[in-house]
Amino acid sequence: MHLRMARWIGIAALAIVGAGAAGVAAAGDDEGVREVGPLVLDGVPEVPDHIVEKMNQYQNVRTGAFRSWAPDGGVIIATRFGETGQLHHVASPGAARRQLTFYQEPISGGSFGRESVWLLFNRDAGGNEASQIFRFDLTTGQATLLTDGEQQNGGPLWSNDRDRFAWRSTARNTKDHDIWMMNPLHPEEKEMILEVEGYWVPLDWSPDDRGLILENYVSSTEAYFWTLDLETGEKQPLGRHEGPDGETISYGNAVFDRQGEGVFFTSDEGTEHKTLRYLPLGETDFEEITADIPWSIGGLVMTKDRRRLSFSVNESGTDRLYFMDTETREYRAVDLPLGILTGRDFSDDGKHFAFTFNTPSTPADVYSVEVESGEITRWTYSEVGGLDTGTFQTSELIHFPTFDEDESGDRRMIPAFVYKPKGSGPFPVILNIHGGPESQAKAYFSSLTQYQVNELGCAVIYPNVRGSNGFGKSYLLLDNGFKREDSVRDIGALLDWIETQDDLDSDRVGVIGGSYGGYMVLSSLMNYPDRIRAGIDLVGISNFVTFLKNTKDYRRDLRRAEYGDERDPAMYEHLMKISPTENVDKLASPLFVIQGANDPRVPQSEGEQIVKAVRDKGKHAWYMLAMDEGHGFRKKSNRDQMSYAVSMFWERYLLGDEPPMTTEKKEEVPGASQ
Repeated sequence: MHLRMARWIGIAALAIVGAGAAGVAAAGDDEGVREVGPLVLDGVPEVPDHIVEKMNQYQNVRTGAFRSWAPDGGVIIATRFGETGQLHHVASPGAARRQLTFYQEPISGGSFGRESVWLLFNRDAGGNEASQIFRFDLTTGQATLLTDGEQQNGGPLWSNDRDRFAWRSTARNTKDHDIWMMNPLHPEEKEMILEVEGYWVPLDWSPDDRGLILENYVSSTEAYFWTLDLETGEKQPLGRHEGPDGETISYGNAVFDRQGEGVFFTSDEGTEHKTLRYLPLGETDFEEITADIPWSIGGLVMTKDRRRLSFSVNESGTDRLYFMDTETREYRAVDLPLGILTGRDFSDDGKHFAFTFNTPSTPADVYSVEVESGEITRWTYSEVGGLDTGTFQTSELIHFPTFDEDESGDRRMIPAFVYKPKGSGPFPVILNIHGGPESQAKAYFSSLTQYQVNELGCAVIYPNVRGSNGFGKSYLLLDNGFKREDSVRDIGALLDWIETQDDLDSDRVGVIGGSYGGYMVLSSLMNYPDRIRAGIDLVGISNFVTFLKNTKDYRRDLRRAEYGDERDPAMYEHLMKISPTENVDKLASPLFVIQGANDPRVPQSEGEQIVKAVRDKGKHAWYMLAMDEGHGFRKKSNRDQMSYAVSMFWERYLLGDEPPMTTEKKEEVPGASQ
């Protein structure tokens, strides 16, 4: 018997004992437990051939992501040709991708020091997020472990001279992110340069490499900057750490100016959105730079000579790129279609700027722009599985009214992105709710969304319910603590809006979401049991109290700031009251729970306990567990199997005429689960 199956049967046995004399909860569709590679499927039927055949092309859509400029020419990108995303070198625009790394686990990072023969990358094990930093020799293909090998180590930040890097690590006590420094050629001499409490991140080196800007992240609405003198070890607060009326401030990005006498930074002090500002060191009064842009600023990147700065503007879930002269403060937008920008940097000479870019209907690829002329060059042409990209549907930004009023007394409007099939409908609807909860649904490309629209004929809606990022700090705070279920009421308002749309079928609505979005799925199913036909919970929270107890130490206080502190009796009572495990009686729709065994954020136990609670009530639930994944599936074979099962679930319970997955409890047959 495989170890993973033995482990699963042991877990199942505990569930059987907990079911009591009345018998055990039924498995979904009486399918029992089976393995597909590292996946354990409980109650999930065999996938029909027509789904595999139909999805194959969509599952082979690739992307390209910029990682760094290569010192000897070209760029380093990440893309997937096997199971996971690995590093490749592209010598020139449109050139072939030459693979550099070959690992079972996906690689992040990929930055060079002084030499072109080695680079740094990060890698964890099985999605456990205990990321380690490696020095990778491009000539031999050998990787040298530089960090502790056990705890979480954040991506390296090179000094200007590129002879050392700073990073964050929980190596000291598994909880706090201290700041460390190392020369990667002499890792034995690494040193902790600042011991801290909480989550700290190095942001930028001073031009003379004698100091660092550090961020202390407290929550999505509270974060502060400090400077660290590397010669004396003294840290000083940067800017104000409290608003005029005692309110918290959220700082975002920061970079030193050319002289090292001040910083360009973003913060929301006195404003709804993070704006770009300049602050001389030692002062608290700043110069406002982007007051005329009514959106949040992010993604600050400086040229090596610090004469030019790039930043991006988040406009309702799409990104616009800007370049700014750091002396005159004049800035201009780059002529790009509205899409999503990630992974960006200037070339060493400052003449070109590379980035990853995708739109709702085009997969991510690597581009660069000539800074002076604005000319755009495409570097990669990722495969789209032989599909006709002309059939890919773009998104429409809509706003729907919800149950309360905004600060001006008008009905509050909730933004959402909608993808619709061609034709007149009415179309079944899939609501895809983001996690975070302080994340944001953006106008990004998803091959799975395109499949659902083009092949299943569903409209797909990505709502940004209250608590989402990108719409101001007041909006971000609307779901905190005791207001948690107000975000679920926004889903109820979206269901009301769907009923008013002639081309949407309000009788066939499904909901899917991951992490906090998984909680939103479960809570929506239980609050609107007669209005949602089926739901899929991906690595979701099923009980806030057990989640806060079992999430990794380094995340617990960050999550308490968002969800509430379960150690407070009133908050404990509230969190238990709204937790899905305590409301299973209200569930009437089919449920599919998907979980990673190595998840450090939302532990495997969160998925297991909601499945057990549902089955203990005599109701069916499908359950998929990946033994080699964490907070989401990163390996292609696992993602393929998950996507097949998701499509099968929608075909059966959203598009088909299957009844809800509810059964009478039955007597346990010994050994049946084996």
